[in-house]
Amino acid sequence: MHDLMLESNREPVGSLTVTSPYNGRDLDTIATAGAEHVEDALTAAYGLYRDRDSWLSIPERVAILEKTAEIMSGQVEELTLTAASEGGKPYTDSKVEVLRAIDGVKLCIETLRAHAGSVIPIGTTPATMGRVAFTQKEPIGVVAAVSAFNHPLNLIVHQVGPAVAAGCPVIVKPAGDTPLSCLTFVRILREAGLPNAWCQVLVSDSNETASKLVTDSRIGFFSFIGSSRVGWMLRSKLAPGARCALEHGGVAPLIIAEPFDRDAALAAIAKGGFYHAGQVCVSVQRVYAPAAIAEDLAKDLAAAADKLVVGAPEDPDTEVGPLIRTAEVDRIAEWVDEAVASGATLLSGGKRLSDTCYAPTVLLNPPEDAKVSQLEIFGPVVCVYGYEQLEDAVTASNALPVSFQSAVFCDDIDTAMGLYKRLDASAVMINDHTAFRDDVMPFAGLRESGHGVGGIPYTIEDMQVDKMAVIKSRGL
Repeated sequence: MHDLMLESNREPVGSLTVTSPYNGRDLDTIATAGAEHVEDALTAAYGLYRDRDSWLSIPERVAILEKTAEIMSGQVEELTLTAASEGGKPYTDSKVEVLRAIDGVKLCIETLRAHAGSVIPIGTTPATMGRVAFTQKEPIGVVAAVSAFNHPLNLIVHQVGPAVAAGCPVIVKPAGDTPLSCLTFVRILREAGLPNAWCQVLVSDSNETASKLVTDSRIGFFSFIGSSRVGWMLRSKLAPGARCALEHGGVAPLIIAEPFDRDAALAAIAKGGFYHAGQVCVSVQRVYAPAAIAEDLAKDLAAAADKLVVGAPEDPDTEVGPLIRTAEVDRIAEWVDEAVASGATLLSGGKRLSDTCYAPTVLLNPPEDAKVSQLEIFGPVVCVYGYEQLEDAVTASNALPVSFQSAVFCDDIDTAMGLYKRLDASAVMINDHTAFRDDVMPFAGLRESGHGVGGIPYTIEDMQVDKMAVIKSRGL
């Protein structure tokens, strides 16, 4: 059983068996922590933050992150298999995640080296003559990071890497379904020279225990990736002064307008909709196409969906893996059956392949009030809707209380940019799918989809404060 990775000498309160979402086999057993462990962890982390003489210097942080990237680069295969086995994302995509995570650590270094304060323009009025002012960056405090299952390594890198770069002690709670990649990454950080108390892992025995961490007054910054219900609830309980970033989900729209590259659009929709069995917060879910071609386009997409290989995530030939839990298969089946019963045309999929896998599914013209049209399905389902007027597609795209990334396929620059202007979204991908992301980019959910801005450089910025010095000198 994995030991507790907390600064606590107490015995674990229990254990958690991590299983494969594909076939249920046991992968590992993890020690779990209770409320007293949280108190020990917070005491250690906050003690580090309050002792300014113990802060890690920028050269020390850079050296730790450089060594971390080096160690990870030598363990790509092991990291890939761990992520694929616990999270269910197919081997090929999990390897991409691992390589991206390594690049994310390097991006932390690049950002840290270039991250500086600023000179404040005083001395410009009689009252401020003889003074100069400047700011420097300081860590905001202890970071509490709560993560999601769908990218078990890279999401942790996005939350923990910036904390290390910013100089913040961090306590990270991985998703209960996928803690192994997190534990491995933190072990690598420690092997690279990070003192244990600067990054601790909380695998909690209950949601109440995790809430004690997040809502404690010693937390300076709360980073959350997960459901909007939980995220907004926890934000409402933060201590006064605590800052936060919340990353929830969306019901991502993609608008097709003439003229467009049909083959490129179909390939992108298939990848963006069925990647990781649709378990991505910006997966393509709603496709709006001109009514005259919507059915033919949907049938071609369905043919592509039928060819996708569904199977074991560790198999390099697998293109679509399992859902994270059997209950998710049941939920998706209910939503699809409801949509079909309400008038949607089922063109592919629409069935369980096993207790853990659901067939890639394409629906044509589900009703606007169906769950698949209103809520994030977080499964391998893409809905295609025909529109008569382009403005109708924009109105439908903007109609929900969630707003995240969206996409447009159109080869006319004026039409594409007009859609960019009118879509409610934090990002509009033109001639690409909604799930495109590079870790240097801002990544922000709007409205119910989140709060704050993700992306490694932006997270490092959030985890620091600008501390100003004003110097009065007779020599000026």
